[in-house]
Amino acid sequence: MRVVFLLEESSMEVFLNSLLGRYFPELIFQCVVYNGWADLERSVPGTLKSWHVPGDRFMVVRDSDQHDCYELKQRIIESCNGSGHDDVLVRIVCQELEAWYLGDFDALAQAYNAPRLLQQRRKARFRNPDTVVNPAEVVSRMVSGVNGRFNKTDAARRMGNAMDLEQNRSGSFRVFVEGVRRLGGKLA
Repeated sequence: MRVVFLLEESSMEVFLNSLLGRYFPELIFQCVVYNGWADLERSVPGTLKSWHVPGDRFMVVRDSDQHDCYELKQRIIESCNGSGHDDVLVRIVCQELEAWYLGDFDALAQAYNAPRLLQQRRKARFRNPDTVVNPAEVVSRMVSGVNGRFNKTDAARRMGNAMDLEQNRSGSFRVFVEGVRRLGGKLA
């Protein structure tokens, strides 16, 4: 039995492989990565219908990309109805994965060996990282020059290895972690 994460991009897979291995070492999980959000939304119902491994639990994870999180979640839930899996969790990353990085400046500073980044956490615009528009661009500007050019996959690995589950200020990250705990508990 395992948790199967249905993801829209490979950087989320890299992030989860780093993060979940540290905090949930007993959790058996698998990532299925689609080619962007449109492919994820189109393909998830078919994936679920054809998945016949008893006991597996599913979590769909998608960036909101400046769309309404609640509408996206409802649309994905409705597309999963009739799949034969009535316990699919849907988690929307508000705005995109890099917003979760902005929720933990200690981890960001540690991941890039850049203590100067800690000064950023006091800025009003970062109090609620889920509202930062285009967080990938914001993080890219912050870390560029520290370690060369920003790379989403490299950032995902670094942040997965540095992030603290309890410290992150991103509400969507906390809801995601609660979902992982819930699904992991069902498998125990």
